[in-house]
Amino acid sequence: MKNFLSIIFVFCIFPATIAQNINGFIQSDSANLTVVKLWGTHYERGFAYGYLLGEQISDMVDGYIKPLFGPYLDDARQIIIEGEDLQIDSVYIIEAMAVIAGMDSAGTNYANIDYIDGLVFNAFLDILKLLGLTDDSPGCSSLMNWGDATIGTDLNGKSVISRHIDWTPDQTIIDNQVMAIHIPAEADEQPWVMVGFAGQMSVLSGFNQNIAVFQHVMSDFYGSANLGLAYEPIWLTLRKSIEKLDFNNDGVNNTQDVRDAIEINSNGFADGFIVTALAPSSAGADSLIALVAELAPQPPLLTFRSNSYPDNIPGDNLYAANFEIKRNNHNHYCNRYYAVKNALGDGLEIGSEDNWQIMRDNSNGQTGNIQFMQFIPELNIFKITVHSDGLPAYLNDPLSFDIDQLLSVSTGKSYFKKTSGIKLFPNPVNDVLSVSVKKQFIDLPYSVISSEGMIMAEGYLTKIKFMIHVNQLKPGIYFIKIGNLSVLKFVKL
Repeated sequence: MKNFLSIIFVFCIFPATIAQNINGFIQSDSANLTVVKLWGTHYERGFAYGYLLGEQISDMVDGYIKPLFGPYLDDARQIIIEGEDLQIDSVYIIEAMAVIAGMDSAGTNYANIDYIDGLVFNAFLDILKLLGLTDDSPGCSSLMNWGDATIGTDLNGKSVISRHIDWTPDQTIIDNQVMAIHIPAEADEQPWVMVGFAGQMSVLSGFNQNIAVFQHVMSDFYGSANLGLAYEPIWLTLRKSIEKLDFNNDGVNNTQDVRDAIEINSNGFADGFIVTALAPSSAGADSLIALVAELAPQPPLLTFRSNSYPDNIPGDNLYAANFEIKRNNHNHYCNRYYAVKNALGDGLEIGSEDNWQIMRDNSNGQTGNIQFMQFIPELNIFKITVHSDGLPAYLNDPLSFDIDQLLSVSTGKSYFKKTSGIKLFPNPVNDVLSVSVKKQFIDLPYSVISSEGMIMAEGYLTKIKFMIHVNQLKPGIYFIKIGNLSVLKFVKL
């Protein structure tokens, strides 16, 4: 096929749509955190993500994921391929393919990975457990305050959550910290943000306009996963809970969306996980504002905790670290738990800065504190500091973002200048595509890429008008990169 196309391209350029820009741009890159904004369909956002951050994604895979699995990487890939122990929705498979296609188009797939590797990355906690391997997983902790706890402060009853990501301070992780803003084109989805590392399209930490959701490891779970139960990767469950316009279709966004997304997984999850979720104080009942979920592959599978559970912390305050509390009525409190409890005192007059300082001073992972963040939905504030310049996150000054601005549908500047002077028809196409370009494109290099990331052809443009025979291509979406000017798309029927 590639030889056939190469012969055609002696005379012409492969088809494309009229100057489609990459659906994303790097909004900022400072304080060791890259902020990227993506918009469009799952495929378009995935392609832009891979195109813009391919170098960092390759670095994460080569420097962290491959060493993490070592000789068991093929086994990890097989879990994804077989789909018996883990099951991933097709829309995320398509998005993972698009990420690789974007990387290949940009020439930054230095790690020589495919979409299976990308999905391994986005489910590595689950896969490690299924393979019986010890993991180098995030520790983490979260503190939520709302209602009576914040009356008399700048919050005045409003809700707040601060969260630590504590991990082994691996340099690859430290160097590739990313915040990805998604503006979906799908009618049943809403804008949301992933906070994590290059290559993640799932949610270790994330939020939408109303809900923040964070995952912790439940370190005192020592059981095993059951094979053949098609668990959903925990990070994809959490993505669904904030990505859907209204996950449970009850007309509101609150922690019930997160709970319902979790409860669909009636077999539990592949490992012991803790999830914290916060919604605005206007959500009503305390359990709809602040929630902790303690999850496992062995009974009890799904345990949910709110401030009604007697956990030694008073009032409208809820804290979680890495041990189960309500599950099995274990009440397993760690040193961080007691330190936060003591710092809260009577649990009243906890303002936004108090929430931040209590977590900063009493719950950080010291040198392994990779990220420290705060979400205040009703004040439209998201604050984050990350491990940089040799200092753990809690010792660095935070960046502050306006949530409304982050999630605005405005896509700002395009990564590429809008390209004019390319015309083609018909598109979609069955057999023959007519293409014309302006003289400025002559002698530019091109590469043709399938949606799976395979380079189908490459060469140089030699004419301004030509006919392309595409009947030997399989139906699907194809992309072409023209010099450094544009990436364009066409559909083969």
